[in-house]
Amino acid sequence: MELLNYFIVIFTALFFTIDSLGVMPIFISLTANMPPSYQQKMAKKAAIIAFIILFLFAVTGTFIMEAFGVSVPAFRIAGGILLLLLAIDMVLSNPEPPKPTSTPKKDISVFPLAVPLLSGPAGITLLILFTKQANGMIIKQILIILALLLNMIICWIVLMFANKISNFLGESGVNVLTKIFGILLTALACQLFIDGVREAFHIL
Repeated sequence: MELLNYFIVIFTALFFTIDSLGVMPIFISLTANMPPSYQQKMAKKAAIIAFIILFLFAVTGTFIMEAFGVSVPAFRIAGGILLLLLAIDMVLSNPEPPKPTSTPKKDISVFPLAVPLLSGPAGITLLILFTKQANGMIIKQILIILALLLNMIICWIVLMFANKISNFLGESGVNVLTKIFGILLTALACQLFIDGVREAFHIL
């Protein structure tokens, strides 16, 4: 049960941070007037590339921290600030409706989809923190990777059916979900910041 709760916490945190539903309107705008085959190709490539980037940081993030001499409390505080900025933007921003475009086909899977939309600083920071917290426990590291993989599969599905989901939810529905995710992410960001400050004072 403890491991299940651990997995749910990681999955939920990544889900809110990656925010595939928030990326969906941008994806629709970037692929407007393009054939379904192009949209599906970009969705699949973006999800795969984002997974590879986040996976590499999940595996090597701890070594990067040690190489630069960055402590866990400092990373928690930095991660909390980054997540808070992202969350504030999600809550306060007013997304513009997608506009049709006649731009020629181009590969948008790497930029801006995979980077920075799906694998941005906040997601990278979160994965490094979770990996550090795992303390070398193989089972927890496996759960982190599984949570990441499941989130990337969800991203791929959401982007694959972006137009249908957007039409079903409507502009207001997508906007409401983004606000809810932003509020929950704000709480997570504050908790990371509080934990970082508490640990920093404890170390001192």
